Amino acid sequence: MSHKAGFVNIIGNPNVGKSTLLNQLVGQKLSIVTSKAQTTRHRLLGIVNGKDFQIIYSDTPGFLKPQYKLQEYMAKAVHTALEDADILLFTTDVTEEPSEEHPLVEKVRAVKIPVICILNKTDLVTPEEVEALLSRWQALLPEATCIPVSATLGANLDKLLNTILELLPESPPYFPKDQLTDKPEKFFVEEIIREKILLFYRQEIPYSVEVAVESFKEEDDLIRIAAKIFVMRDSQKGILIGHKGQALKKVGTEARKDIEAFFNKKVFLELFVKVKKDWRDKDRMLRSLGYQ
Repeated sequence: MSHKAGFVNIIGNPNVGKSTLLNQLVGQKLSIVTSKAQTTRHRLLGIVNGKDFQIIYSDTPGFLKPQYKLQEYMAKAVHTALEDADILLFTTDVTEEPSEEHPLVEKVRAVKIPVICILNKTDLVTPEEVEALLSRWQALLPEATCIPVSATLGANLDKLLNTILELLPESPPYFPKDQLTDKPEKFFVEEIIREKILLFYRQEIPYSVEVAVESFKEEDDLIRIAAKIFVMRDSQKGILIGHKGQALKKVGTEARKDIEAFFNKKVFLELFVKVKKDWRDKDRMLRSLGYQ
């Protein structure tokens, strides 16, 4: 029996549901999900294995025009995803206008690989509106296969999976069959903590913050984790910690619950806040935080 394997890269504008889609396709929450733009900063692989196939999904940051070095690294991840995919999942949603002005349309047209145009969030509009949008996207991307889905509800993902399997090239697996992702354990701890900051704080705080795990020690019945939260200004540090440390305590408590669920083990989590001025514009700092 022949074996299929390949890289299926998910691209699209911010907030169209790429991370929710990845989590549904993989069957486990790997990417953090919030309603804020720029939630996804890193490219993340989620690996799905079957007896005769291996699909390597890749979640990417939302496409944007960079305003500082961190966003340049995020944009680079999107361009790389356009170049190294076997199948491209161009993801849009029912709130986006099908248009030549869409920043990714020309880039998607230029690729020489199969493209699936995913119209997400179809649960928010009528079937007639879905059909009209699909028709317009198909006109813009005539070589693509257009599929409507609701990633949140898991609707029509079976059709999407079957289409991917049809288009997947024959190849031996790229990763061991029991591997789920390319990221180390501490990456998911950092992302869970950052997700709570995105959810609990407003204005510039979530976009001025980065998280780094300083230590990760696994014992028989407990994981001890110490993590540092970087901010850009003293005022942000004060907001993040809150009155008598209550705001940071809430972040730690909620993050610990999710980390325990992720690893299925008790967790002791310590959080520290450090001011690192202009960390978003410093190459060395960004590389040390895993940006490439």
